[in-house]
Amino acid sequence: MARGVTRSGRGEVLEVGGRQVRLTNWDKVYWPDEGITKGDLVRYYLELAETVLPHVAGRPLTLHSFPDGIHGPDFYRRQVPKNAPPWLRRWRYRPAESEREVTETPVVEDAAGLVWLVQTGTVELHPWTCRIDRIDRPDYAVFDLDTWDADAFDRVLRTAVRLREALSRLGVRGYPKTSGGDGLHVFVPLERRYTHDQVREWVKAVGERLERAYPGEVTVRSGRDAPREAVFLDYAQNAIAKSTAAAYSVRPRPGAPVSMPLAWEEVEAGRVRPGDFTLRNAVERVRRRGDLFRPVLEDRQRLPLKAL
Repeated sequence: MARGVTRSGRGEVLEVGGRQVRLTNWDKVYWPDEGITKGDLVRYYLELAETVLPHVAGRPLTLHSFPDGIHGPDFYRRQVPKNAPPWLRRWRYRPAESEREVTETPVVEDAAGLVWLVQTGTVELHPWTCRIDRIDRPDYAVFDLDTWDADAFDRVLRTAVRLREALSRLGVRGYPKTSGGDGLHVFVPLERRYTHDQVREWVKAVGERLERAYPGEVTVRSGRDAPREAVFLDYAQNAIAKSTAAAYSVRPRPGAPVSMPLAWEEVEAGRVRPGDFTLRNAVERVRRRGDLFRPVLEDRQRLPLKAL
């Protein structure tokens, strides 16, 4: 997939899949405490490109960039930079809040595109829940479980198990992954027949059912009215232009954690912690376990709307 690095007066050039990607500041340190460099990040995404790409290809991307490392200034970006190579795919859309502005969003289809985004300072990949060929029809629902207490991940795991049981009663399968932060994501793959509003309202309804079943332990409310000990189920991520960290995306946190797909038995055992999966060990885990998130791409389901 990738050939050797050649040097020029303007940096280094890496050949990836027949395309040339110019790399600069290869040795810049992104995670100072761990000594992880920009080059390490490039190598990580290259090694996992065949696993990562199916989960981002064909989708608009929101990019979280840290050009000076995780302790430097950061910004989110949807607009393709002017210096992007001509072969990088773009998708044009007009945000709902603007009648004039048109945004060209990057769509990554190959390893070269992935490497080029990292070259521009991207650390996190945030794909939308829909693809550009049917932007109005998401192909998965997202249950985003989080807590206000970073030391309460046991509650998140317990809530995920309860969510799985609720989904099972509805005849629906969900697939978990760590967020790479303090939370957990459960994706429910769907047939592309529902609107973003329908999916969001369904996720909210499932969350409200859990909130009633486990008062004070699960909530769909945010802000001051939410019980602080409860796990927050954020249904608002299910909307056009909303996004969550991609499976296997590195996160800009100490330790370089990765958003890692899990087997349900790992969740049920209750011993998983967000920091268990990092840029340093993720590749070996994927080699050993394979892509545990592959069913999200294949297991098309219908929403049991009437069951709620």
